[in-house]
Amino acid sequence: MQLAIRALAHYLPDTEVAVADLPEAAGLTQAEAEVFHNLGIERIRADDGLSATDLAVRAAGRALDRAGLAASDVDALIVVESRTPEALLSSETTRVQSLLGAERAIALGVGGLGCVSLTPALMTAAGLLAADPAVENVLVVHGSKPATPRRYRHPVTISGDGGQAIVVGRTGRLRVLDMVQQSNGAYWDLFGVDFRDRPTAAWREECTDLPTYSLRLAVETRNRLRALRDVLGGRNDLTDVDRTVCHNLSTGSLRFVEQVLDEPVARACHENLRDHGHLGPIDVLFNLGAAIESGDVAEGRRAVLVNASPVAAWSLLLVENGTSPATEYHL
Repeated sequence: MQLAIRALAHYLPDTEVAVADLPEAAGLTQAEAEVFHNLGIERIRADDGLSATDLAVRAAGRALDRAGLAASDVDALIVVESRTPEALLSSETTRVQSLLGAERAIALGVGGLGCVSLTPALMTAAGLLAADPAVENVLVVHGSKPATPRRYRHPVTISGDGGQAIVVGRTGRLRVLDMVQQSNGAYWDLFGVDFRDRPTAAWREECTDLPTYSLRLAVETRNRLRALRDVLGGRNDLTDVDRTVCHNLSTGSLRFVEQVLDEPVARACHENLRDHGHLGPIDVLFNLGAAIESGDVAEGRRAVLVNASPVAAWSLLLVENGTSPATEYHL
């Protein structure tokens, strides 16, 4: 597979909020408060004046600058769609395209798998690059915002705001070597927001079955991740994998991944969880970029990126921090 990340950039709001100061913190039940204070998240970045599109577009500008490209150089634009569109029947994808000025790009959106939606975006990029020799530069963008005014998602995590953009091509220092993904539609409505005929201020994400989330889905996630690792290992040499990098939900979820795969996760996961909370599909590449910058994923070494979503879906990506040409990172 010829797929590489040529530039990786993020945009995080300037405003930092201590999770103890979140409006919902004062109204939690005893059970909710116990989980809330044990997630391992101390602060997040948040700006209610910025939409998911704003965050995505700002990150995209940084990624294009670092790749030495103009918006007119983008051959394909893939937007990982937000969980809550600003307007029904409108197109978030073509809005991003218009704001960037990437008018000649093939534009399309992917989503529906929560945090795991990054993987189908990269699979789509790989397909475009393989199918059309004229496609050289693919821009993948996402803006992550919580689905409701409440940033605490009981019993899972606390969501911050962030934008991510990656310029993908056939060559680059950060190579995507393989991707595996599975899903199970039995959990499609385990989490949801009842929004019809309700003002936005009353929106609240609900888990319809807490025992299913904490027990049944946890067991299935363990089995799925181990099975995916076996598939990945059967197709690739994993002996030179330096680090496991995963999404940021809680300290408990980081320990869970470590126990399931019997590998420590990168320090960047712990640090970014503490300082930024959960950023949806952004998490794994955000953590990977930080791990590479810190030297935790050394030049010429590999990392496995682990993603899971309660919809439910699971994915593993095998990436290599190669030696040429350089990839630009901006956190």
